[in-house]
Amino acid sequence: MKEIKQFDVVILGGGLAGIYTALNLDKSIHVGLFIKDRIERGSSNLAQGGIAAEVCSTPELIEQHYEDTLRAGGYINNPEATRVLVDEASENILNMLSLGVEFDKDENGNLFRTLEGGHRSRRILHAGGDDTGAHIMRDLRKKVALASNIDVFEDEMAIEILENNNKALGVIVINQKNEELYVLANKIVLATGGIGGVYKNTTNEKIACGDGIAMAYRSGVKIENMEFVQFHPTGFYEEDKTGQAFLISEAVRGEGAILRNIKGERFMSKYDAERMELAPRDVVSQAIYREMFDTWSDHVYLDITSKDKEFLMHRFPTIYKHCMEHGIDMSKDFIPVCPVEHFLCGGIDTDINGHTSMENLYAVGECANTGVHGANRLASNSLLECVVFGKRIADEINSLASSFGKIDIVLPDLTFTHEPYNFKDIRVDIRDTMSKYVFIVRKKEGLMLAKKIIATHIKNLKKIKVFSRYYYETLNMAETSMLIIDAALKREKSIGCHFRLD
Repeated sequence: MKEIKQFDVVILGGGLAGIYTALNLDKSIHVGLFIKDRIERGSSNLAQGGIAAEVCSTPELIEQHYEDTLRAGGYINNPEATRVLVDEASENILNMLSLGVEFDKDENGNLFRTLEGGHRSRRILHAGGDDTGAHIMRDLRKKVALASNIDVFEDEMAIEILENNNKALGVIVINQKNEELYVLANKIVLATGGIGGVYKNTTNEKIACGDGIAMAYRSGVKIENMEFVQFHPTGFYEEDKTGQAFLISEAVRGEGAILRNIKGERFMSKYDAERMELAPRDVVSQAIYREMFDTWSDHVYLDITSKDKEFLMHRFPTIYKHCMEHGIDMSKDFIPVCPVEHFLCGGIDTDINGHTSMENLYAVGECANTGVHGANRLASNSLLECVVFGKRIADEINSLASSFGKIDIVLPDLTFTHEPYNFKDIRVDIRDTMSKYVFIVRKKEGLMLAKKIIATHIKNLKKIKVFSRYYYETLNMAETSMLIIDAALKREKSIGCHFRLD
């Protein structure tokens, strides 16, 4: 007997995009929030810098935010979606405050603002100094716990979309007992996060395997702009370490830090004399990559010794503590850094209300391609994207709730094996391949080799269908990697964070 559950709305993902969407749904709507791991894990919790928003600002400053976003994105952003992003920022910040989010304030109760790369004004709001994501998520999780209409399911991973004639009707889930669970819903929201797990070094947790993107792709949903993988310029460098890298926030450069090569020379004037260290991330990452190549090194340095110890301990408590644990005093020592995978600018294609190309299916957050980032994301626009488009999705679903009813579906007769196969070698090879051939600098020869390697893994994985999280994560990694490679091959000209050496 197949276990079946039905909700009005199913949301996959417990980061800011998923939780904020859930909290803005009407209390009469029964929501199933499915999270493949623990609710405390994920990229939203790791966000350091903050959230970009002109709160109660002048039209001129809002227009600057719009223009800065387009400039960072190489002007291939979706103009309509970008306008929505900046125009609806203020109302969503005020809504977050009403939900209990505690942003940092000065002694007069005014919101603190800081500067980050690519921004012309101090419009970045933060919480806990440099621990913004963790503070926001802590505050919003309290609201979720009190919401009687939201049922949270942790350690339960959706693996396939149930659909009929391009109409989403539910998802198949691996539950905590490692059993099949068929979850039906009138509306389904994919908020499954990014793709950092397909690279050797990433600021994401390794659970970011492109799950929602691959699942949507297998169901024929339109995917766009996968070549635009953003690499953060300043991941904390540790020799021979792979896996999750500690992030040295963009805000450190916003407070005056400068970049130096291993000779101690400041170098950004060679690459962007106007903006220097405050250039967008694609420019800075590519500059660091070139500098490392020219100096035969695998890292550079971030120098903020111009600031005193008291300021640094207060403004960047998390980063300061991490550096001290590694024998580095930010007020006296240079911080070793190098670029690491950070954020996917493309994903599941959506319109300004979160609709995908499949009826009843929405996408929001890093897994979505709203078009607001173009070829490269402007710093701290990611959390903003989550809330602006999460609110739009919730508003539309609220307006349609009266039409919700029982889902009629003939469940597929799927055959799985439950053999304990080990896919570790495939995962390692995927990460090695992507980090070698589909990194900051790309060439056709390398991309074609990567395509051949990943295609072999996909072929072998599809010979069997194993009912396990480990199998589906590995399949999702392989299919997501292939989407990135194919998109990178298709776009022959360099733009934003897609740099073709040939």
